[in-house]
Amino acid sequence: MTVAIRAGVITASTKGARGERLDESGPAMREMLEASGAEVVSSALVVDDVNAIASAIRGAIAKGANVVLTTGGTGLSPNDVTPEATRKVIEREVPGIAEAIRARSLAKTPHGMISRGIAGSVGSTLVVNLPGSPRAVRESLEVLLPVLPHAVELLAGESGEGGHARGRRA
Repeated sequence: MTVAIRAGVITASTKGARGERLDESGPAMREMLEASGAEVVSSALVVDDVNAIASAIRGAIAKGANVVLTTGGTGLSPNDVTPEATRKVIEREVPGIAEAIRARSLAKTPHGMISRGIAGSVGSTLVVNLPGSPRAVRESLEVLLPVLPHAVELLAGESGEGGHARGRRA
């Protein structure tokens, strides 16, 4: 059985939330998710604040998201707190996802090594932090989208064979 992907999209940007900067990363994420067949059930643009981001993640889950993707707030500046907010919500980390996203980023720029994004699960929902630029969001989703069906099936308690079988070579 294939479990439908219902996504929550969260942009962490104080300037964006205040209307001082246009959010381009959230819409880029939505566009790629929808093009892959996912339904975006929730979206939010929040300030760079641990509690605001954690609340937005919980809100997306409450609206039925089984995948919550954040963009922004994964760097080293003092206001980059998305990983801390995510850790407040998740129950288990899924380090391979964050490692794969960083590896893809490192292939493009040495700055990829300073990304602090994490991934983890809360209940049957996968939460993944992506970098803040539209280009980095697209590159990260190129890595993430092929494994999402399998991850979502496993978190839903399914065998995961639908996603696993698609990933096998004949």
